Amino acid sequence: MIVRTLSEAKTVDWGNGVSRRLLLDADGMGYTVTDTIVAAGTKSNLQYRNHLEACYCIDGEGEVIDMAGNSFRLTPGTLYALDQNDAHYLVASPAGDMRLVCVFSPALRGDERHSLDAAAFSQY
Repeated sequence: MIVRTLSEAKTVDWGNGVSRRLLLDADGMGYTVTDTIVAAGTKSNLQYRNHLEACYCIDGEGEVIDMAGNSFRLTPGTLYALDQNDAHYLVASPAGDMRLVCVFSPALRGDERHSLDAAAFSQY
C-alpha cells in the first residue's frame, strides 16, 4: 500500500504553475496522479507526446483550447481528457489560480517539465 501526503509529493515548477506528483513510475502503479496548480492569468501551450492525460478541475476556473480553436470552459467538477496526445492551450482565469487533479498514463518519472515555447511543445 502507498500512502502519501501532498507535502511528501515531488514538486515540479513547470513554468506556469507547479505539479505535485503523488504517484510516479518508481511506485510501480503504471500511472501518475498529480495535484497541479495553474497560475492565474497564464496561457500554456502544451502537448504530451508520450502520455495520455485526464484532468479534473477542483478549484478555480479556466479553459482548455484545442488547436482547431474550440474552447471548453473549466470549472470545479469538469474533467477533460487528452486521449489523442492532443496539442492544446491551458488557460487559467486572471481571477485566481486553477487547481487540477491529473492522471498520466504511462507514469511519469517525476522530473519532466514543459517547454512553454509556442514553437516547441513538451517532449513528455
